Amino acid sequence: MARTLATLPAGSRISDYISVGVITTFFPADKVREVLRQTNRESVRERDLPAQVVVYHVLALALYMRSSAREVLRCLLEGVHWLLDPSAKVRVAGDSGISQARSRLGAEPLKKLYEAVVGPIAIESTKGAWYRKWRVVSLDGSTLDVADTAENDQAFGRAGSGRGKSAFPKLRFVALLECGTHVLWGARMGKYSTGEVTLADSVVESLGPGMLCLADRLFFGYKLWQKAANTGAALLWRVKHGLRLEMEQRLPDGSYPSHIYASSSDRRNRRNGIAVRVIEYRLKGVKGAESLYRLVTTILDPTQAPAAELAALYHERWEIETSLDELKTHLRGAQIVLRSKTPELVQQEFFGLLMTHYAIRSLMHQAALKAGEDPDRLSFLHAVRVVQRRLPRYVAIPPSGKENLP
Repeated sequence: MARTLATLPAGSRISDYISVGVITTFFPADKVREVLRQTNRESVRERDLPAQVVVYHVLALALYMRSSAREVLRCLLEGVHWLLDPSAKVRVAGDSGISQARSRLGAEPLKKLYEAVVGPIAIESTKGAWYRKWRVVSLDGSTLDVADTAENDQAFGRAGSGRGKSAFPKLRFVALLECGTHVLWGARMGKYSTGEVTLADSVVESLGPGMLCLADRLFFGYKLWQKAANTGAALLWRVKHGLRLEMEQRLPDGSYPSHIYASSSDRRNRRNGIAVRVIEYRLKGVKGAESLYRLVTTILDPTQAPAAELAALYHERWEIETSLDELKTHLRGAQIVLRSKTPELVQQEFFGLLMTHYAIRSLMHQAALKAGEDPDRLSFLHAVRVVQRRLPRYVAIPPSGKENLP
């Protein structure tokens, strides 16, 4: 689906809603220090780059993918003293020093920080985030190119084709998306050869009651469906045409109840079946539409969610394609690969990228709430550019979150 850039109503600018640093607001110093303590990564002696500064540097790298690591650090260190002892002096390290500092930090603190902070942010008044009583979320996956090194090649592998292998090693990841705010959470990453369903097995653990999860037919399977449903979330997943779903009766809205089974033997013996409701529909007059769409849902009562509404809602799943585009093109930069040379630092950079995306999307959510608009109406690319321009100024803001402007 094509992404349409839009803005807030005339006279409104996203910069009007920025009063504190984006990264430091959503990932405050106290939380960073707490994660460093939990992972035993606190700096134990005076270093050119203390651990908490390195965490913010990794996040800042995601904002400036086209800039050198040293230039990003220089930008970050303007006014960074509130992170440290006020008398401390931190100089701009060289590339080797930065690499060593990132290696000392490792990936675990960034992963822990991501898991501790990043999650759904929509509130009751967030436009476009809800279907009836449910928070709408989506499950999907993608890949990212990583630096072409022997270590990364061995750790992640490459995509193959009839013409050979891809130019760069690739990592694969799966995540959940809050459709109304485009926040990606619950992400898991692995080597390119790792299947998305395998990664999704851990991702669906982040679902919970009050959510309605959408997913494409790639993810449907008895075990994953059962695990996702056991979280208490409602599910609306597309299934393949060939899946056997016996109609038990026709409901007033055109849908019908059925059961899914783990095996043909279970189906024959009507054993361990899971009740589902099936929705089938066609998109007439829509170019490129398939002949038939089949959805299954855990919402068995059609009065709670009529078939026509669920069929329309399912296409909100494409919101995750927009967010992946934001992550891979507008934040990372088109044709830009992750810069890290080792698998450990690739993981570190991956979670830094997701957290920076979260910070920008959270900022946009706040702006949309104040304007009374749907967050989808804001331009992500414009938000990135605003943050990039203002980051050097933000990092001088103290942990109180109060900014004294002239």
